[in-house]
Amino acid sequence: MAKLGKRTRTAREAFAGKTDLSVEEAVALVKAHATSKFDETVEIALNLGVDTRHADQMVRGVVGLPNGTGKTMRVAVFARGPKADEAKEAGADIIGAEDLMETIQGGTIEFDRCIATPDMMPIVGRLGKVLGPRNLMPNPKVGTVTMDVKAAVEAAKGGEVQFKAEKGGVVHAGVGKASFDEAKLVENVRAFISAVAKAKPTGAKGTYMKKIALSSTMGPGVTLDVATASGE
Repeated sequence: MAKLGKRTRTAREAFAGKTDLSVEEAVALVKAHATSKFDETVEIALNLGVDTRHADQMVRGVVGLPNGTGKTMRVAVFARGPKADEAKEAGADIIGAEDLMETIQGGTIEFDRCIATPDMMPIVGRLGKVLGPRNLMPNPKVGTVTMDVKAAVEAAKGGEVQFKAEKGGVVHAGVGKASFDEAKLVENVRAFISAVAKAKPTGAKGTYMKKIALSSTMGPGVTLDVATASGE
């Protein structure tokens, strides 16, 4: 078995025996032990009591984090004419139509969010098998199929986070950087949990939020007290 490094060992010892913490306690602990040479992302994972094989138990949505993500979001927009110009003015990184479709089909995906005007969906629809598994497929439910291209691009660039329950009912996302002030991270964590709580599907049975964990990119995870974190 590989020998643990000093940083990893110290972090594990600090986290040992600590469970069901308040959001404030968890953020302080995770932030204090995010000591890599790069600015680690603070990540949240929620284990939900849903079965995503059933349409009425799917959880998905979008939330604007009050203090942003700390990540530079690369945005691609499928649009033509004035809407393409609007996307460019709003700060989109990649804009196109058939040409962009061909680039993506060729295996080049150099963006983190994909937005499309409704008239572009026949083209974008051909990319379902490529963009779908990466959670990049434009969807009107989360505001990425829209005529208001300017607002969608600005929201993506401003710290908006999309979420979707994966197999096993797990939702996870980055909610800021370890360099953020503790208070800002706490705000972001609470905003994300609140958004997932509001996205509770009609078909969910029993306990909705089973477990919430917080970690940094390279650090251990710690569980939050679900009742106080979610307001249940």
